[in-house]
Amino acid sequence: MIDEPMGLFHDVAATVPAYGKFLAERGIDPAKVTGFAELPLLDKNSYHRRYPLPQLCRDGRLDALDMIAVSSGSSGEPTIWPRSVQDEVHITARFEQIFRDGFDAAGRSTLAVICFPLGTWVGGLFTLACVRHLAARGYRITTVAPGNNKAEILRVIPELAQHFDQTVLLGYPPFVKDVIDSGEHWNRYHVKLVLAGEVFSEEWRDLVSQRAAIEDPIRHVASLYGTADAGVLGNETALSVSIRRFLAGRPDLARELFGDSRLPTLVQYDPASRYFETHEGTLLFSGDNGIPLIRYHIADEGGVIGHAEMLEFCRANGFEPPEGDELPFVFVFGRSLFTVSFFGANVYPENVTVGLEQPGISDFVTGKFVLEAVEDDNRDRRLRITVELAPGRTGDVDAVAVSIRDQLLRLNSEFAHYVPAERQLPEVELRPAGDPEYFPVGVKHRYTRTGR
Repeated sequence: MIDEPMGLFHDVAATVPAYGKFLAERGIDPAKVTGFAELPLLDKNSYHRRYPLPQLCRDGRLDALDMIAVSSGSSGEPTIWPRSVQDEVHITARFEQIFRDGFDAAGRSTLAVICFPLGTWVGGLFTLACVRHLAARGYRITTVAPGNNKAEILRVIPELAQHFDQTVLLGYPPFVKDVIDSGEHWNRYHVKLVLAGEVFSEEWRDLVSQRAAIEDPIRHVASLYGTADAGVLGNETALSVSIRRFLAGRPDLARELFGDSRLPTLVQYDPASRYFETHEGTLLFSGDNGIPLIRYHIADEGGVIGHAEMLEFCRANGFEPPEGDELPFVFVFGRSLFTVSFFGANVYPENVTVGLEQPGISDFVTGKFVLEAVEDDNRDRRLRITVELAPGRTGDVDAVAVSIRDQLLRLNSEFAHYVPAERQLPEVELRPAGDPEYFPVGVKHRYTRTGR
């Protein structure tokens, strides 16, 4: 818990060997630091990957932590995040807010179906643990964990859901939608959703709610903002969803509030658990974990809005928000470092580049491309890659798609395990060199697009 950010800083500086070295290398004496903003930023390359793993933990002891989680990086090399039961218990408060306030799980028997991938990756086992902690606190929750095995999910729900007052599916948005589209009789199960990993539209929320016979999209569909680095950082509430739905049809107000007409994920967070700051349009957080982090730069585009400030903005623009917890808000557009999120997996341009460099492909493409996760009329997500042809050349679209998929599967373990096999082949379009829409001449090229 963060009673006060400077208190956490001094504790971490004194007890975490890597952080002490990190500060010393920059000539920083913790005793002379007078303000939090004086402290350097951390990220994976400058901190996590520079020091031996035990040195990142308190007292240099990896063996004091009881579980290891893994997230894959752009090179496919895993990033290790040690955790403890205390981390899970602490984060459980975010799940409790959803299950208590949104789902009335204290008084209703609940089947929780974990649809996140299981294994060393963070989402599945961490979610499973937090939901079981809720059961230990007296909530009437029974958990089943088929993971992202759609056939198994669709097998166990009809067998089990009939014995409970409600069924909660927990998973990445496009995968959960795929499960719902593939199943039937959802009106029998009083479905609720807990989602994470991707920004989705309010139209998507409404469509999925309609198909799953969800009674109240505002209270019964909740998104988490989480990272492998620190678990769950914030969660949607009825208050935050109501505000987001108000802004969904008003891009001018969204731009005024968020600095962009795109609609970000909007959640509330507990500053005593995670302390947020902004840096050049991206988010920093500080928090106590298996690896404590101070001013950690997670490269998510977004910002922070105080509770009173948010309510004042809404009222000034003719919207009276419902009552809710007096917690601040954090909004998140997604990763700024040129990644695209697809079925909860971070898809990196570096992986795509390798696919375009393969023999038989590299001789007819320039190496430039644009990576997008797009939503079709059915609200399904597709991975689209627009590739620039070399001047005067033509190429085989199917061969390019297969090459990119094969390299994604080889290099990116999240993609291989999170994305269903039938969605792994990207939609590829080949465009001529200098195409004005995607590859304008003389303009700095961006390899990703969002918000389309």
